[in-house]
Amino acid sequence: MALIDIVSRRSRLDRQFDQLRRMEEAGQLKAATGSRFIRKFLNNRLAVVGLVIFTIILLASILAPLLTPWNPTEINLRAINKPPSWEHWFGTDKTGRDVFARVLYGGRISILVGLGSALVSALIGVIIGCYAGYVGGWVDAVAMRVSEAIMAFPEIILVLVLVSILGQSLFNIMAIFILGGWCGIYRLVRAQMLSLREEEYVQALRSFGLNRALISFKHMLPNALGPVMVNITLSTAAFILQEAGLSFLGLGVPLAIPTWGNILNVAQDLTVLQRNWWLWLPVGTFISLFVLSVNFIGDGLRDASDPTQQG
Repeated sequence: MALIDIVSRRSRLDRQFDQLRRMEEAGQLKAATGSRFIRKFLNNRLAVVGLVIFTIILLASILAPLLTPWNPTEINLRAINKPPSWEHWFGTDKTGRDVFARVLYGGRISILVGLGSALVSALIGVIIGCYAGYVGGWVDAVAMRVSEAIMAFPEIILVLVLVSILGQSLFNIMAIFILGGWCGIYRLVRAQMLSLREEEYVQALRSFGLNRALISFKHMLPNALGPVMVNITLSTAAFILQEAGLSFLGLGVPLAIPTWGNILNVAQDLTVLQRNWWLWLPVGTFISLFVLSVNFIGDGLRDASDPTQQG
C-alpha cells in the first residue's frame, strides 16, 4: 500500500513538471519581476491582513478630527455614561466625554509611544551593536556590561524611580522604554556582526584599508537588517501593551492625556466592567487588533527576510 502511494505521488509530480515544461516551451511562464522580499511578504495572508488593520487604525488616529466632531477632553455633564448611539458611537464616559473620540485621539499617543520608542531603541541598539560587534575589544566589553546592568533591573523599578523623581509625563515613559529597549536589539545586531566579520568579503574590505565605521555600517549592516525589522515590530507591540498596563495602574502618561491605557483606567471599577461595558470593550478591541496586526507584520517580515524561506 505504501509503495502504491509513493508511485502515485511520483506520477502526480511528473504530470505537474510536464505541465510546467509545456507552459515554459509555449512561452506562457513569465519571469518574476520586482522585489522577492515584497512578493514573499504579500504571499503571507496574515501579514497582509495585519498590514491592512495597522494602516486603518493608524490613518483613523491621524485623521481623527475628520472622523469625529467631538473633543476628547471636553466634559459634558448632560451626557454622563451614555450607551452607544448614533450621536456617540462608542458612548460616553463618567464625565460625558465621547469614547470614540478618545479612542481615536488616544491612538495617536499610544502609537507614538510604541512605535517611537521602538524606532529610537532600534537606532541606538543598531549603532552600538554594529560598531561594537565588529570592532570588539574594550568597546564591545563596555557595551555588553552596560546592557547587562540595565537588563538586570526590573522595568517597574525604573518606572517608579523616574516617575517619583521627574513626575509623570509622556517623555518619561518613552525614555524608560528606550532605556530598556535598546539592549535587546544591541545584542541581536552584535551577534549578527560577530558572524559576518569573518566573511571573505569583510576580510577583503579590510585588506583594502577601509576604516572600521565604513566597513561595519555600509557593507555589513545591510546584511543584518532582517532580524532588526522583525524586532522593531515586536518591540512596538510590547511597548504599546506596557504603556496600556502602566497607564491602567496610574503610572504611565498623565490621565489628562487620552491614551488607550488611560481609557482602560476606568475599568478598575467592577461596576464599570459589569454595566458600562462600552467604556472598556471598544478600546480593548482596538488594542488587541493593533497588537495582533503588528505581530502579523513581524511574522511576515521574518519569513520574507529569512533566506531559507525564499522560493
